[in-house]
Amino acid sequence: MDDRYSANARAFAGLIALVAWAGLVVQFGASTAALGSPAAAAWHLARFFTILTNVALAVAFTGTALGKPACGGPGLLGGLTLSILLVGAVYSLLLAGTQVLTGGDRYANVVMHYAMPILAPLFWLLYVPKGHLRARDPLIWAAYPLAYLAYVLARGGVDGTYPYFFLDVGKIGWAAAMANAAGISAGFLLAGYLIVGLDRRLAKAAPAAMPPMEPAPPGG
Repeated sequence: MDDRYSANARAFAGLIALVAWAGLVVQFGASTAALGSPAAAAWHLARFFTILTNVALAVAFTGTALGKPACGGPGLLGGLTLSILLVGAVYSLLLAGTQVLTGGDRYANVVMHYAMPILAPLFWLLYVPKGHLRARDPLIWAAYPLAYLAYVLARGGVDGTYPYFFLDVGKIGWAAAMANAAGISAGFLLAGYLIVGLDRRLAKAAPAAMPPMEPAPPGG
């Protein structure tokens, strides 16, 4: 059992996991209905950073709720918090309003683009142990979106379909797509270092543990 988290923290992690899984299940159902088969839906959804990040969060918070130490590490949850903040920021700034969503798509959109970018950072602020993040962590965290970028560009090069207009090489060209990716990457790294700085500030602000009381001398 992971003793870094109290029963209340694990209960909140469980709630977040349920919200994440619910959004994913509803989105999968809506995509299956639209595309005609679960396999087609899975292949389609695996193209999106939002989906992959919400899957990672669902797994991590499920493990944290169950007391699995590997799922609740400050480095892992810090990186996933940063990634879901990126999801929320990019959606709000670039993607909101570009599609008319109804039914399950609309519900899943609210969960994955609004609820999770609030719930995961809130858990990090309230419960994740502070003072454990390192200066190199943002560079480690950046490996995930960079690997995703390589994946979607390679996949788009094969089938000609890109998940986001700002990465659509076929429409905007390589130069514009790479410039957009560089801007988002810079923002990701900056936010990562801000999280590390906040982690250290919160660790310093936390009340120091009270020293154990010494027993009174005999006859005192």
